[in-house]
Amino acid sequence: MDLIGLLKSQFLCHLVFCYVFIASGLIINTIQLLTLLLWPVNKQLFRKINCRLSYCVSSQLVMLLEWWSGTECVIHTDPQAYPKYGKENAIVVLNHKFEIDFLCGWSLAERFGVLGGSKVLAKKELAYVPIIGWMWYFTEMVFCTRKWEQDRKTVSQSLLHLRDYPEKYFFLIHCEGTRFTEKKHQISMQVAQAKGLPSLKYHLLPRTKGFAITVRSLRNVVSAVYDCTLNFRNNENPTLLGVLNGKKYHADLYVRRIPLEEVPEDEDECSAWLHKLYQEKDAFQEEYYRTGTFPETAMVPPRRPWTLVNWLFWASLLLYPFFRFLINMISSGSSLTLASFVLVFFVASMGVRWMIGVTEIDKGSAYGNIDSEQKRSD
Repeated sequence: MDLIGLLKSQFLCHLVFCYVFIASGLIINTIQLLTLLLWPVNKQLFRKINCRLSYCVSSQLVMLLEWWSGTECVIHTDPQAYPKYGKENAIVVLNHKFEIDFLCGWSLAERFGVLGGSKVLAKKELAYVPIIGWMWYFTEMVFCTRKWEQDRKTVSQSLLHLRDYPEKYFFLIHCEGTRFTEKKHQISMQVAQAKGLPSLKYHLLPRTKGFAITVRSLRNVVSAVYDCTLNFRNNENPTLLGVLNGKKYHADLYVRRIPLEEVPEDEDECSAWLHKLYQEKDAFQEEYYRTGTFPETAMVPPRRPWTLVNWLFWASLLLYPFFRFLINMISSGSSLTLASFVLVFFVASMGVRWMIGVTEIDKGSAYGNIDSEQKRSD
């Protein structure tokens, strides 16, 4: 391991990233709370301000991927479709197999300049998580309980509110609903067999109702579906801890632009269309494992500097008072002060481990009998 690699793996560096992220995130959440005063006066101004505040938070995670880790992401796509990326609203359908696939989705949005306004279909529990969950609340993310009878009305209403959104956005959706594991895959394929659907080798059976209501609610506002299939070279198994340690990964992302007019309006036909899409995604993954590449032309959108500039701004603003506080605590020589410092350090350490732990695949959502019954009803 070289000197830079050794430096990147040190916990002190991780603590700095964690501190800057938490401190800046709480400041931004507070500013977002104050912007609520604008909502009854000028809703569109409220939205534009919160898009930029949202970027200040989410871009810090993208910075870790693109600048700290140096992870490369090659996009395989149709050269004729490429110029439209970032210039239109789109529903992005991304496979859900890796711990950092959400970061790759955010990186895609960042490379095309729409990260601040981009949306996700997320679990309702995440709305209560400080910083990211609260940030999402103010940027009108769509939350769901994954219980269709509860979600039918609330998700539809949230999506309809986005029809007059003033910024371009990608609406990122993991139709599989949870990360791929062998156990979840086995249960999912039992459901597929019971429903008479073809088996999938590299994906879980997609949840069709959420996708169908998204298409129906955003039709004539969203121009296309971007079918995104992600994989990593040399059987890499990327993790957020690896990114935090500065490990460089090599991603390939196959992006197909499908005009929304080609997606059926009828719910049953839309569901059948999505199942067919995932069968095609499975075939693309099969080809990738066989040949080491995806179809279409390989392109690498340039990194934009703004994620790094944003992090350097917050770091320069927050690190000086932080280190001055630590030095004063240590130099005081007080046993109580030193004990407090050790306690704060321990809590921060646990905080870093918790933030990493919530992304781990084996700690993902349950995918058992309840989900099986829900899939039978899709």
